Amino acid sequence: MTDSLVLRSDQGKVATLTLNRPEARNALSRALMLALTREIEAVASNEAIKVIVLAANGPVFSSGHDLKELKAEAKATKEIFEICSAMMLAMTRAPQPIIARVHAMATAAGCQLVATADLAVASDTASFATPGVNIGLFCSTPMVALTRNIGRKKAMEMLLTGTPVSAGDAAAMGLVNMVTAPEKLDETVQSLAALIASKSGKVLAIGKRAFYEQIELGMADAYTYASVVMAKNMLEPDATEGLDAFLGKRKPAWTNG
Repeated sequence: MTDSLVLRSDQGKVATLTLNRPEARNALSRALMLALTREIEAVASNEAIKVIVLAANGPVFSSGHDLKELKAEAKATKEIFEICSAMMLAMTRAPQPIIARVHAMATAAGCQLVATADLAVASDTASFATPGVNIGLFCSTPMVALTRNIGRKKAMEMLLTGTPVSAGDAAAMGLVNMVTAPEKLDETVQSLAALIASKSGKVLAIGKRAFYEQIELGMADAYTYASVVMAKNMLEPDATEGLDAFLGKRKPAWTNG
């Protein structure tokens, strides 16, 4: 455990970062966002960690921005939103895949956290919403992550109505990968994290970076870029080991375990 606003717990090759502001529904205050960014960047530099799990304490995963703070610091809201954007980019740029463990409601920038995570597992009691339109503050920054996860019509429906969607509907839309009973949430997240952590950390990092680079390109440019990435990947020791292990019908021994 480090910063009290974000708790860190490492178990083998998996680091869990837990939002720890339950009394405020894990509202993303300036301090919490800076703390989470620091923790993500600290884990990102640790090659022994292959997967990050993003979790939360309390009855809500995250209610989004701290509206009391936004109102009190009206002249500094641009800076606050920039801090939020930097946090989301830190998630995307971290070499480790990030799994959101969503046990309860995630709204506005809290929903953005889920959409920004590489994968998401939700309890069937969780729900998701971008309700800023209801209070006169359109969820413009959550929209960036949301529209890169789900279809346009469904994204616009969430953004224009502010109506919550269930975990099941979120899975159908592609916002989350898996939905499970609350009592099986940890087991499901741990199983997924362990499966990913069994792969080469170097290759996971190459793949995650390539995914986000190519998705912003046109198809022809994406194929050009991806071909270069694969050619470089082939020269990595873990690619040689992986191919030798497959052909030799044995388990690979990755450079970082």
